[in-house]
Amino acid sequence: MGRYYSTKKIILKKIERNTMKNKETLVGAHISAAGGLYKSVERALEIGCTTMQIFTKSNRSWFAPALTHEEIEAFKQVMKNSGLSKIMVHSSYLINLAASNTEVRNKSITSLAKELGRCQDLEIPYLVLHPGSHTGSGDELGINHIAKNLDTVFEKVPGKTMILLETMAGQGTNIGSFAHIKSIIEQTENKDRLGVCLDTCHVFAAGYNIGTPTGYEEMMDEFCKTIGIRRLKALHLNDSKMPWGSKRDRHASLGEGEIAQTAFKRIMQDERLVNVPKILETPDPAKYPDEIKLLKSFT
Repeated sequence: MGRYYSTKKIILKKIERNTMKNKETLVGAHISAAGGLYKSVERALEIGCTTMQIFTKSNRSWFAPALTHEEIEAFKQVMKNSGLSKIMVHSSYLINLAASNTEVRNKSITSLAKELGRCQDLEIPYLVLHPGSHTGSGDELGINHIAKNLDTVFEKVPGKTMILLETMAGQGTNIGSFAHIKSIIEQTENKDRLGVCLDTCHVFAAGYNIGTPTGYEEMMDEFCKTIGIRRLKALHLNDSKMPWGSKRDRHASLGEGEIAQTAFKRIMQDERLVNVPKILETPDPAKYPDEIKLLKSFT
């Protein structure tokens, strides 16, 4: 017990103090969980987050030891007092439900089910997932694999945690366009447990010039018509190192890439997105406090 609770009183006091300072705007960042998942909460509040994203295990590994009761309860206790809401976990980058290789697909199903189970145990509402890459078998078969394998995962892990399919940049054989995601959802049996995470860098690279008023509205209109705004459960706010339409996923800090800063102001002021958590995944965590202040200043 001592490992997780020796600093509990100090952390809870810091959480109470930082919660009082933060605004209600749902903005945050991907936060390190080094040293214990519960420590991510304190780190998030110290930089002004009102929501956050974490990994519950190494993002470069398939599996991890099961969380202990002590780890789960420590996290839930600090979350209860934090004021953070609509937090999310990002799944491992190794998972590929669309893979043409059967062994990889089966390993992906097992890994994703375990990650979903960890979210359930921690009472985390959202698990963000890169839909996958068909690795040469074609979009149609890749989409079919994803939908079928998602249903298998949901059957293995019943509950309330939703999987959020992330929009992708259109790179290589990756699946993740608006039309792809629509098809995945249409083919699944568990539609009520699927949502979408829209990444600004990815949609910009995919060909939506969200830095202009017209481009932003065209992107939002297409999303609403193709997928539906009710499916949009999270936003990743990232600038892009690569130019519009590059099909390349390279994140940049806000104001240091190719996306006009007015795009992020539009997002923060878009009434359709008020209750959607907005997460920074920009490359320099040292800049998170200033980026969070900037985003809050737009509201």
